[in-house]
Amino acid sequence: MTIKERKKSLKSLGKFLSQFKRSGINKNPDVQNNDPYFEALKMLIDRAHENNGWFTRDNVLFAIESWADALQSDKIDHWFDTEHFKAQTQPKTVGVVMAGNIPLVGFHDFLTVLASGHRVKAKLSSNDKLLLPLLAKYLIAENAAYKQYITFVDETLNDMDAVIATGSNNTARYFDYYFGKYPHIIRKNRNSVAVLTGEESAKELDALADDIMRYFGLGCRNVSKIFVPDNYNFDLLFSALLKYKDLINYPKYANNYDYNKAVYLMSVDKAVRDSLLDNGLVLLKKDVGYASPIGTLFYETYNDISAVKKIIAHDKDKIQTVVSKKGVISDHIDFGQTQHPQLWDYADGVNTADFLNNL
Repeated sequence: MTIKERKKSLKSLGKFLSQFKRSGINKNPDVQNNDPYFEALKMLIDRAHENNGWFTRDNVLFAIESWADALQSDKIDHWFDTEHFKAQTQPKTVGVVMAGNIPLVGFHDFLTVLASGHRVKAKLSSNDKLLLPLLAKYLIAENAAYKQYITFVDETLNDMDAVIATGSNNTARYFDYYFGKYPHIIRKNRNSVAVLTGEESAKELDALADDIMRYFGLGCRNVSKIFVPDNYNFDLLFSALLKYKDLINYPKYANNYDYNKAVYLMSVDKAVRDSLLDNGLVLLKKDVGYASPIGTLFYETYNDISAVKKIIAHDKDKIQTVVSKKGVISDHIDFGQTQHPQLWDYADGVNTADFLNNL
């Protein structure tokens, strides 16, 4: 498949996805091959929630909106030009093991394999098994050649030339054992952090609330921990987080929040009890860790920003992204942008396109 054909199909997919927004789902007559995929995706958006209770309609549509934005024509051109994707004469088969913590979380690996001209053999998570196969069918409708490039498997992956696998620290050991003989990218647990100075505006804290609460905090790009200066006033942050106050009425979230609150309040460690802050929606717990449970945000205090920089540098293999004001942390992203990655934003800082280009 030529580079021109690959770009064209991805641009068509982006236009198809642009019909589905949280503000409304509206059919665009200019979208090619829209029937029957428009109605099918519309139905699957609701079915995704039936399959996985964390996949609310709002979160599924948010994910689709984000991908529609990423797959705009100029961004696809920029991605292909930057990564120098090749006109493959001997495409390889790349096995992709996908996570299922947030909607379409494995979509980027799927797209990058196809953009590189290789064949993708995908093993879907049972938690996110509905949306991607339909998008694959849309691509095949756009270009029948994709039928030879896309395979979904239920069993263990085999007969491949390379592997990209995403999971927990525990499953990573399993992946290493089974896939270590192949060229591979194996991803483990990572979390995102924010570094606050106390000088953030209400607008920035409002955007940070999105970084923390979107997808119930389940994504590796969700901020699960904040670094704050000594004697930081949490009131403005707590107020910003309350834009998501309706989540406490969602049973799965509320059950986790209530359980973690009970565990912390009954802790034999007085320091845990004394450091706990609560606004009825989110628990703030002082903790040096990164992987805060649902309904909880870890925090750590500092009196010298250089100490925070050293911690982040030391723990870089545990951190996905760092959110801060410009000039605070050098390699940062802006408030509110964690769940809007571009095609050239690669998980764990490993350039997937470069890996695929060099197979």
